[in-house]
Amino acid sequence: MTELVPARTASATAPRTGGRRGLSPQAQAAVAAGVPDSTRRAYSADFRAFIEWCAASGDDALPAEPDTVTEYVTTLTTTPRERTGRPYSPASIERIIASIRTAHKAAGEQPPETKGARKVLAGYKAALSESDDDTDRQHAQANRVDAAVPAVLRKFVATLDRTTLKGKRDAALLLLAHAIAGRASELVALNIGSVTVDPDGRGIAVKVYRKKLKKWTEPKVMYGSHPATCPVRAVLALIEALAEQGRTTGPLFVRVNRHGKIPGPITRHGRTIGDPDGRMTTDAAADIVQAAAEAAEVDGRWRSHSMRRGFVTAARAAGKDLVDIGRHGGWADGSKALLAYIEEDDGWSDRNPLIGIGL
Repeated sequence: MTELVPARTASATAPRTGGRRGLSPQAQAAVAAGVPDSTRRAYSADFRAFIEWCAASGDDALPAEPDTVTEYVTTLTTTPRERTGRPYSPASIERIIASIRTAHKAAGEQPPETKGARKVLAGYKAALSESDDDTDRQHAQANRVDAAVPAVLRKFVATLDRTTLKGKRDAALLLLAHAIAGRASELVALNIGSVTVDPDGRGIAVKVYRKKLKKWTEPKVMYGSHPATCPVRAVLALIEALAEQGRTTGPLFVRVNRHGKIPGPITRHGRTIGDPDGRMTTDAAADIVQAAAEAAEVDGRWRSHSMRRGFVTAARAAGKDLVDIGRHGGWADGSKALLAYIEEDDGWSDRNPLIGIGL
């Protein structure tokens, strides 16, 4: 398991006397289990980088002083990254600040106050957003993905060979991700038994654990009006194909080799790696979205979250209530994060708030 907090080192903290020195390995594992895998990996990498920077600058990383975090964020806004040639995006810096605070909490330390760091970040984001350079303005929204609305999904699934197990799996993953606004981690965690067919023939119910809400939800997915993009038909076709290979339990989304078969456990140096039942990873699920977009030759920034954004965009355009959208897609009532998924239109649609107010 990837550690949420790297092991304490001399560069991470100065020696102190008395009191508990951080969490036990068991407690750290328990904390990590409550954080999504992708978030945990990113946070761990972020905090390791912070420790290295602190070691070079002579500052303590754990516990860190507020001024240390402010100086670090300032460095992130001004130092080009080797991979991209540009400083970190504002969204990435937001995540890095969160990772530093999370690492402190997991280690039993008081998180540093970050007002100064966030003022630096706010100024950085404003400068990018107000720049005359298109690249700067795009960098201010660097982590924003495009919305895979139904018209885009039709192009994606049209590239798949849905006579094969791989094609059926990929179609089911793309369409179900949109239909339940599922994150990649939520999709790959689904089992065949997570899907229940409605006895009245209206569709399927999908039992999904929303890790960020820390609760189970069971969104109902109805039959679509277009067979090619109907998530119910796609999921049932996948389940039938899995049954033909003797799979009636276990993961819904599995690895498929180039021969169209579900491979057995993968070993390396005599040890089993990956999920022994063949469950896909979140990275593999994200790759399906990227591959479909490239095959369809659709411009834009397409990631697994494009399905989630596309669901909100399409549902809102159809006039659905925000509360219903949020509950179906696993957002808490009144979530500010949900509002960030709503795509702006050109202002001339029937969503214009001036329509019908009596002017």
